[in-house]
Amino acid sequence: MQEGVEVGARITLAEVATEAGVSPSTVSKVLNGRSDVSNRTRARVERLLTLHGYRRRTPSPPRSQLVELVFHELDSVWAMELVRGVEAVARANRADVVLTRSGTRHAPGPDWIEGVLRRRPRGVVLVFSSLPAEVKHRLRSWNIPFVIVDPTGAPDPDVPSVGSANWAGGLAATRHLTGHGHRRVAIVTGFEDMLCSLARLDGYRSAMAMAGLPADPRLVRHGDYSVRSGFEHGMDLLAGPGRPTAVFAGSDLQALGVLEAARVRELRVPQDLSVVGYDDVPLAQWSSPPLTTVHQPLRHMAEEATRMLFGPRTPGRAARRIELATRLVVRQSTAASPPG
Repeated sequence: MQEGVEVGARITLAEVATEAGVSPSTVSKVLNGRSDVSNRTRARVERLLTLHGYRRRTPSPPRSQLVELVFHELDSVWAMELVRGVEAVARANRADVVLTRSGTRHAPGPDWIEGVLRRRPRGVVLVFSSLPAEVKHRLRSWNIPFVIVDPTGAPDPDVPSVGSANWAGGLAATRHLTGHGHRRVAIVTGFEDMLCSLARLDGYRSAMAMAGLPADPRLVRHGDYSVRSGFEHGMDLLAGPGRPTAVFAGSDLQALGVLEAARVRELRVPQDLSVVGYDDVPLAQWSSPPLTTVHQPLRHMAEEATRMLFGPRTPGRAARRIELATRLVVRQSTAASPPG
């Protein structure tokens, strides 16, 4: 038996090697985390090890004092709020933070997982992500805990996650606008295949229905949470007659893009157009005018996710899911609907 593993009774190490079409020494390298094995071979051997019940008794090599924070993109003030939250809790637990990119928009790729196994962090926080079954298995087999902040889809019952009340946030933002008499309210939300985007959109639709207003499909746009996305959709929405008198943007960055589109279209905010953002990043209060937005507790979400890495884990129990409250922050970018 190889050091650090338990071998299932149904098959021997040599038989796993034969089934995988490799040598026993290659299987041993996979079991012990050696890097001199191709990704394809490693994946094939890992699948067979899982199928036949191999388990590591202890992780090897020794764990580093790192928390790995994984984004699909890092160039935003939104991301920096999450970084600050992770750093605060990691520092309290005498760990440092390493930032990595997943390589794909929604799930980490094979190169990423190989790097994680080499670094051996104390835990991994993934943002806007999902985890393929093979990646989950490999992290667990090396005893590396992980948490997802804002999972892209409905969180798996075996994956710990932290999110916020996106539906309630979308509802509050839109009710604020309809309460000011706006009847043509547009929304520029995020990706069509992300849970938080769809929840905010559902909150918008619910608020429109509560106000007895139709949710015009021509006023519903999907962006990517960037300033450019807000500007491009804003320019289109604000062109010509029948334009909306209010826009709910699914992020503060998209809201800033809508504000710029309004300036180009020679519309005054909030006299001609009201705009609500989402996230309440520090930049929102310094926009012109200061932005009404939905406060999403980004730093708190990151702190809670990182605490989950350092907390006790009980094998076999359902993973913990935390959902934090959102709230509307009213500033100067919203006002009563213009007459007419």
